[in-house]
Amino acid sequence: MPIHPVRAGLAVTSLIAAAALGAAYVLPPAHFAQTVLTCPPAARPMVRVELLFGTQRKNAPPVSEEEWSRFVAAEVTPRFPDGLTVFTGEGQWRGADRAIIKETARMLVIWYFDTEDAHALIEAIRAAYKERFGQMSVLRADGQSCVSF
Repeated sequence: MPIHPVRAGLAVTSLIAAAALGAAYVLPPAHFAQTVLTCPPAARPMVRVELLFGTQRKNAPPVSEEEWSRFVAAEVTPRFPDGLTVFTGEGQWRGADRAIIKETARMLVIWYFDTEDAHALIEAIRAAYKERFGQMSVLRADGQSCVSF
């Protein structure tokens, strides 16, 4: 079933707005369990989470590469040791005061099986980053795909 571009845009806008306002985005356990995904041979359904981490901080310099590396080693790798990918880029968002904030951002991508435990691990990563670096939010976006290695 194709995704309607306007609805998709609204969904993304809603996610970004929720993240900017610090709202929690928590999937219920087995969120995708009702979705039947038919995968080709050798592939299996998995969930992909994209977590977007801002680097700007109030009253402190931006999160450095070294701080980020220590965070990944301490908080992410122990929870998802099978693998992950990090992208670094430039992002922007609108703050509560309506000002546009531009900053370096990191996107963490993890493929996982849809379980209650996996969701709890992801939420623990988000909470740890917000606490450690004084962030209002860490954007979370999940999707389901057929995956083969």
